[in-house]
Amino acid sequence: MPELPEVQTTVDGINAEVKGKKITDVWTDYNSLFHAKKDNIKNPEYFAHFKKDVVGATIKRASRAGKNVLIHLSNGKTILTHMKMTGHYMYGEYFFNGTMWKPVPKSGPLLDPYNRHIHLIFSLADGRHLAFADLRKFAKVFIFDTDSEKRIEDLMHLGPDPLSQEFSYTLFREQLLKRPNWKIKPALMSQDLIAGIGNIYSDEILFAAGVHPVSIVSKIPEAQFKKMFKTTVPLLKKGIDFGGDSDSDYRNIHGEPGKFQNKHNAYRKTGEPCPKRDGGTITRLMVASRSAHFCDRHQIKY
Repeated sequence: MPELPEVQTTVDGINAEVKGKKITDVWTDYNSLFHAKKDNIKNPEYFAHFKKDVVGATIKRASRAGKNVLIHLSNGKTILTHMKMTGHYMYGEYFFNGTMWKPVPKSGPLLDPYNRHIHLIFSLADGRHLAFADLRKFAKVFIFDTDSEKRIEDLMHLGPDPLSQEFSYTLFREQLLKRPNWKIKPALMSQDLIAGIGNIYSDEILFAAGVHPVSIVSKIPEAQFKKMFKTTVPLLKKGIDFGGDSDSDYRNIHGEPGKFQNKHNAYRKTGEPCPKRDGGTITRLMVASRSAHFCDRHQIKY
């Protein structure tokens, strides 16, 4: 699932490529009986309303809220996209062959197999398209009045953002201690505690801080809390610097993979020697139904 660095990379790409462009049409083949009467574009009735709101509007800018992409329009509306497990936006020239949307270029990154599952297309006045690929079709897309952002259910319960100016050690520790009896891995991933961290970056944060993923939050010494805090922001910024993590489906606005997957120390490194050369081995276990990867030597259980 795209996490903070991947979502921020997407937002930066939208701002670089489609900001200021007018939307002339929108298409989707999302259609699910499970979403009937729900306020997202997988409900065809809602999509008709969505289409009326977006066609003719200009994309003012994009921003990020946790793991959500927000596309702000000139008509006072905002499109929210949660990319879920396999979603990503791309900008390019596409055509509809009667069955699916395909890129016009005969070569290049848009032809990457991970980019072919197009389920949402915004046609733009420059003749190009903002396309959304989503292999597993889990993404969530809906529109709201921009001035109601603080009242939107998907956004109002988000914890502090690690890249915000107010993100401090005191706030970091206070938020995690709201779940004193939780294991630290799921606490780091809980979006109402800290927004944006998921499976990949929680593994890497805990590896760098020397904290075992099943450590109980309230039992972690302050020194280790400080190590977690000191590594969190640099790791997330490193993820952005490397264009996100494409260990799975994620691709950027040009359809290109990121490179952070080449910088993993723990995530999906099961069975490999610890990069710290401490004699440990990267081990995998399940924590709160999610996989955790850690060094069985230097990451201490508290």
